[in-house]
Amino acid sequence: MDRTGPWLRAAEGAMLLGPDGVPAPTVFAEMSALAAATGAINLGQGFPDEDGPRAVLDAAVDAIRRGMNQYPPGRGTPDLRQAVAEHQERWYGLEVDPDRQVLVTAGATEALAATLLAFVEPGDEVVTFEPFYDAYGALIRLAGGTHVTVPLTAPDFLPDETALRAAFSDRTRAVLVNTPHNPTGRVLPREVLQTVVDLATRHDAVVITDEVYEHLTFRVPHLPIATLPGAAERTVSISSAGKTFNTTGWKIGWLTAPADLVEAIVSVKQYLTFVNGAPFQPAVATGLRLPDAVFAGIAAELAAKHQLLAGGLRAAGFEVLEPDGGYFVLADAAPLGFTDARELCLRLPELAGVVGVPVSAFVRPDHAAGYRSLVRFAFCKRRSVLDEAVARLGALAAAR
Repeated sequence: MDRTGPWLRAAEGAMLLGPDGVPAPTVFAEMSALAAATGAINLGQGFPDEDGPRAVLDAAVDAIRRGMNQYPPGRGTPDLRQAVAEHQERWYGLEVDPDRQVLVTAGATEALAATLLAFVEPGDEVVTFEPFYDAYGALIRLAGGTHVTVPLTAPDFLPDETALRAAFSDRTRAVLVNTPHNPTGRVLPREVLQTVVDLATRHDAVVITDEVYEHLTFRVPHLPIATLPGAAERTVSISSAGKTFNTTGWKIGWLTAPADLVEAIVSVKQYLTFVNGAPFQPAVATGLRLPDAVFAGIAAELAAKHQLLAGGLRAAGFEVLEPDGGYFVLADAAPLGFTDARELCLRLPELAGVVGVPVSAFVRPDHAAGYRSLVRFAFCKRRSVLDEAVARLGALAAAR
């Protein structure tokens, strides 16, 4: 008798089990524990260490005081669903019915889980780019699907068109696209996204997007797949408030999609969390309605923090691969003489009092060769923390 259950089998398929069959900690938990044990600055896990817009925080406090502390409606509060619809129209020109085409979820991760569980059956294939956020592999496996990847290789982190086309087959049920991309920070260009749409249309696949960094771009604007020709009728667009408004602990996400797709996802979501975050939903609605200048300021502040950390990494001897957006910068440790980024990350607390994450954690072991010397560092921290991290990284340069 198989006593592991589907989650443990999914974890095993996503390389999340240790040699004894017990679920292993993720690389983020491992490196965060290392930072805590050594007093190193944790630039491994992507969470901010300062609060977001005051108006958003005050709205949550006000909602609690007004008694919004019980179950919200299953699809989300009407005002937040309306705010999401307004957001899609305001920023991208997408018309969305707040009552039939919007679903509020427990962060983007639940939206991804519910969508994959709704549409993927055993034997179906799901295409993603690689490197990929670690939850993707486990969620695809949990749904019974087969994970097919298309590499994004340094230095530009763009897919080869031939490889992208070859990844699709008659068994392709869905394609999951993350842009702006974690961990590379690449904003995928229109021609790549249109190729994805065309291939999904040809193979009658659902397009699932992870757009949590949509407002955090530096040089190029975010382009939602749903705006492209042929995309709207088959696309589930997913985002969340956590990254934009520095409220990662609130876990308020949402998805927009055609009504029939939302219905299918609701049928799964209602048995996952059911509902969540009642007082945070009006607060996120407040955030989505903030002026354009606030969103521009959030992105500009993050871009300045990136430049601060990137400069310190270059001075320490890393080769820096510039992101288009997001929370992270990739740095190649090969110029420092480290060809194994995991080995370096384990030693960084001792060498420089800083923690990063090896990019190999975002790829399958047999695909790691092109990423082996790359480290991901988070710059979504207070400037004083980044200043200290840069000063500490100087020890690497001094030791060369």
